[in-house]
Amino acid sequence: MSDNTDETLDAITRRRVLAGAGTASAVGLAGCTGGSGGGESETDAAGTSDGVSTTATTGGGTLNFAQSKSPLDFDPLKANDVPSLQVVEQIFDSLYTYGEGTELVPQLAAGDPEVNDDATQYVVELRDGVTFHNGEPITAEDVKYSFLAPGREETNNGSEFTMIDSITVVDDRTVQFDLKFPFGPFRHKLAWAPVPKAYREENKESFNRDPVGSGPFTLESATEGDEVVMERWDEYHGDAPSLEGAVFSPVEEPTTRVTTLKNGEFDIVQTVPPKLYSTVEGQEGSSIAERQGLGYYYLSFNCNEGPTADPKVREAIDYAVSMDQAVQNYIEPAGTRLTAPMPETVTDAWDFPTDEWADIAHDKDVDMAAQLLEEAGVPKDYSWKIIVPPDDKREQIGVSVGNGLQEAGWSNVEVQRLDWGAFLDKYSTGDEDDYNMYTLGWVDEFDPDGYLYYMFHPEVESETNGCYYRNEEVADKLTQARQSADREERNRLYTEATTTILEDRAHLPAYNLKNSFGVRDTVEGFRPHTVAGINPRLAGEDTVSLND
Repeated sequence: MSDNTDETLDAITRRRVLAGAGTASAVGLAGCTGGSGGGESETDAAGTSDGVSTTATTGGGTLNFAQSKSPLDFDPLKANDVPSLQVVEQIFDSLYTYGEGTELVPQLAAGDPEVNDDATQYVVELRDGVTFHNGEPITAEDVKYSFLAPGREETNNGSEFTMIDSITVVDDRTVQFDLKFPFGPFRHKLAWAPVPKAYREENKESFNRDPVGSGPFTLESATEGDEVVMERWDEYHGDAPSLEGAVFSPVEEPTTRVTTLKNGEFDIVQTVPPKLYSTVEGQEGSSIAERQGLGYYYLSFNCNEGPTADPKVREAIDYAVSMDQAVQNYIEPAGTRLTAPMPETVTDAWDFPTDEWADIAHDKDVDMAAQLLEEAGVPKDYSWKIIVPPDDKREQIGVSVGNGLQEAGWSNVEVQRLDWGAFLDKYSTGDEDDYNMYTLGWVDEFDPDGYLYYMFHPEVESETNGCYYRNEEVADKLTQARQSADREERNRLYTEATTTILEDRAHLPAYNLKNSFGVRDTVEGFRPHTVAGINPRLAGEDTVSLND
């Protein structure tokens, strides 16, 4: 490819990763737009005009971090699960990243993107003098390659960029994105990590396990299913880490993670389950650090086949269960109740009418549930099937619904716990024999599109939409909203669409989880981020350090 030619992206549809076994959509793949994506940082690491620093902070020791699962990929173009993204975050910098909250700030970019009047063209200028770990400069050609490769190679991230029509290398430090339509969340698509094109192409087989990035750490060694060892890169261009290194190790059993925190084997452990909060808080020398996450966990109905295709039956099941009580019993204090199909961070940022939406959900009324089921003509001997993934919290939500049906007089209820492979094969078939209901979760970023489109639009039936909810008016509004750059218009469309979705009860929203960590008192400066894959952020203005 020449430096100044356009190249059209292949429109490859891939299944986005759901909030399953430690998975999440890649960092920065959707977000709220309509205004600045965040300003430039006020100061740079060395106080220089171009923001480039070649002096690292000294000292710091090595941080030991326990992940809940083993990372799968170290190539940011392939990484699509939280454990992998947590490692990628240390090794690679992105064009833009998230600051303390939901605002995007330039990282490898020199400033905010230049956007044309109809929001179909974004021009990004790169910072001068920034290099990859191998000393090669980061160029616009590397950026173009990094946005094209996921689709060409059909990675799990390939479908994230199908709104792009073409990418043009204007010069070595300037890249231009032309869109097929004004895609509202596109600014957040730019929170994407460039890779060195030439090096990756020459090392295609090994790059995923031996990556070369531009982040604050280099990957020194990695053993599959075991520890990942990273060392500080002393030529880092930004606010360098004080730590000399970091070791990430998978410890899947929650009780074991908490024990290793107590005995000092790890400095930070990821994900404190509800039943172990008091244990961590009661341990001398440790505490819990937490931040509301970006998850949406829910009960979905099969609106395609079977009795749950009838809205009256779905309303009956809403009456049969107290979701408030189920969340209180099985999720808190590790999570919070949701009554909308988006997390609080999104609904708050968009000022959605959450109080009105909360009133749509019914309080438990078993007699009303039975009355509606009888009116809908559901036989008392009907065999209900609720499928759940291998997760205790989501299983308990399914069991709560099943118990409610039994209380209403429909005793033939099966809650089937499946391993992830079997669950993902079944949950989106729309087949009554496979499920009437399922429990699942979705993790995205800061834009309503990242939740509503992928959960409820008919274009993604059998992919991420396993409920087969069909409402032409809602689908039109979701399409209009994602193809608009007018935040006020998008807000109205999403408000109207969400109200109808909740009234139709395609889902029963359940809860959101916190990004929670057990932290030893020897750790200073660690603050969880709402984006799961960013944790733990070890460099930046408030770098993490260790004391004796």
